[in-house]
Amino acid sequence: MRALSRQFLVNLHPTRIANTRNNKGVYSFIRGITMSTSSDQSSGFDSPRLVVKKVLAKPQSEGDGAVVRRSIGRSELKYIDPFLMLDEFAVSPPAGFPDHPHRGFETVTYMLQGAFTHQDFAGHTGTIRTGDVQWMTAGRGIIHSEMPAAGGTQTGLQLWINLASKDKMIEPRYQELLDEDIPRAEEDGVEVKVLAGESMGVHSPVYTRTPTMYLDFTLKPRAQYHQSIPESWNAFVYTIDGEGVFGIPNSSPVAAHHALLLGPGEGLSVWNRSSRPLRFVLIGGQPLNEPVVQYGPFVMNTQAEIDQTVEDYHYAKNGFEMARHWRSN
Repeated sequence: MRALSRQFLVNLHPTRIANTRNNKGVYSFIRGITMSTSSDQSSGFDSPRLVVKKVLAKPQSEGDGAVVRRSIGRSELKYIDPFLMLDEFAVSPPAGFPDHPHRGFETVTYMLQGAFTHQDFAGHTGTIRTGDVQWMTAGRGIIHSEMPAAGGTQTGLQLWINLASKDKMIEPRYQELLDEDIPRAEEDGVEVKVLAGESMGVHSPVYTRTPTMYLDFTLKPRAQYHQSIPESWNAFVYTIDGEGVFGIPNSSPVAAHHALLLGPGEGLSVWNRSSRPLRFVLIGGQPLNEPVVQYGPFVMNTQAEIDQTVEDYHYAKNGFEMARHWRSN
């Protein structure tokens, strides 16, 4: 998403567009946390992952008349290696995300309600509907549009996942799963959809270049669950609906539209003590531990690579050759 006009990109001078982020420093403030192995055995883990930061995703304008709740990618939570951005979008026609470019990362679009149609300059067109997911690897370059394909308000999540330096200039590719093809499991009042990774013994068929888990949980009232997370991974929660307790049993309940940054540990414990179902996504990934230089829809490792990307886009070369004449319908 985050659609920018072509003229806006063309007019900017490369030396004025860098936004360097030191991704090694994101977790420096939590390295000293020590968790007891005996203070709360009901957490399900000897070393449970605690919530170390909570961010309310407030509505803001994006694209052409669209509204998003951005949690990752804003001043309070700029970057969780390898995750660059998470938007919860709500779009009604004629608003949307018209033609815009990407390079150097992946976008994962998960429809919560409604339908979105995607078109790109390589000829790929498709519509994802409620419960479907599209995993797009932008690689060396793509220009595409994402527009609502039905009346009313279309809602969903879009996640940006960084690519390692060795993968930033690969050819674009897509993985799309219909809702009915996404693996599910259920036990003791807890249902999970496995968009990526593994939970309750079921695995997603999605290939993730940057090792990633993306789990959509729904907990009935009074249900609880304990999800393991690889200890070397960074992870966070985004709450979609209801209210839940995360980390340890005496934590304060968290309502919808919050991103919860998780500290180190073996896994996440969650309890639903409310009278309504709780829905949230748990997302985790292997850190890349590489420098990040970002300008809007371009994410590379150095300022020189950003400058080259802007030149490539402006002159329609090195992956953007079809940009000169293509427009979405």
